[in-house]
Amino acid sequence: MNQFLSVHDVPDLLALVQEAAALKQAPFAHQDLGKNRTLGLLFFNTSLRTRLSTQRAAQNLGLNVMVMNVSQDSWGLEFEDGVVMNGTKAEHVKEAAAVVGQYCEIIGVRSFPTLTDRESDYAETVINQFRRYAGVPLLSLESATRHPLQSLADLLTIDEYKTTARPKVVLTWAPHVKALPQAVPNSFAEWMNAAQTLGLVDFIIAHPKGYELHSDFSGNAPVTENQAEAFEGADFIYAKNWSSYREYGKILSQDPNWMVTPEKMALTNQAKFMHCLPVRRNIVVADAVLDSPDSIVIQQAGNRVWAAQAVLKRMLENRSSDDLRKAAQPD
Repeated sequence: MNQFLSVHDVPDLLALVQEAAALKQAPFAHQDLGKNRTLGLLFFNTSLRTRLSTQRAAQNLGLNVMVMNVSQDSWGLEFEDGVVMNGTKAEHVKEAAAVVGQYCEIIGVRSFPTLTDRESDYAETVINQFRRYAGVPLLSLESATRHPLQSLADLLTIDEYKTTARPKVVLTWAPHVKALPQAVPNSFAEWMNAAQTLGLVDFIIAHPKGYELHSDFSGNAPVTENQAEAFEGADFIYAKNWSSYREYGKILSQDPNWMVTPEKMALTNQAKFMHCLPVRRNIVVADAVLDSPDSIVIQQAGNRVWAAQAVLKRMLENRSSDDLRKAAQPD
């Protein structure tokens, strides 16, 4: 695996989930893979679970880890090519990414959308420029449009807690006090659609009018504006707020009737409640749901370690193979 930016970088989805589950049972079985190698983690926005889980995953594999908050700890970076750098940006990503690639065998980058310029955000400039110039495998720690490590952990969690061979999984919009990106719902929908193709889940999306995701992510999943209808017979409820894609970055509704409540969960097949965290209590979900035995948000967050470890393991194995091939080449 030379990069991990989306589900499209995974040739064998179920095998990767199974690998993550195996690592959960034997987290230190592959420590030699990371020996004398370094993972660089670059954060352009704040993080709790992604930062700590990826660091822990790397340590389990014997990797050294370097972490930088780019907006605070480094020069301001310019990402556009061909510009006259007479503003506040002191360094171009062309040099910065290449330099980090000299120090690290793998680079993880976390970026965030502006929620003001849809074309720019969906072009994924930060991630793509690092991919272009770093010269080493790149790991997305979340981008403007996707959060693949979260989605892999979500699929692992569903696989662990399912009680039927093909559970019904609902992604439901929920209200929030501010505009949030589409990255998590985009990515979750993309991964669930891939899982549905393999016969692993049945997937449906529920949201108010105006909150349609881009069709590249929602795919052929059924979409309803009737939340109660979507909840009927569901095995997993995944709640998440997102701002409008069509009227980009805008809050079109803060309807409190979309909050996940015990009454709505009673419509399900004793569904497990999921959320990527952090979550606003009694805005997105009622305390009675979040604190119930059917809430698996903590276990879901715990699985972030094994998702990251499975991906890093594959990258290291690929890197080892590349090193061996180079060593075998004649001078």
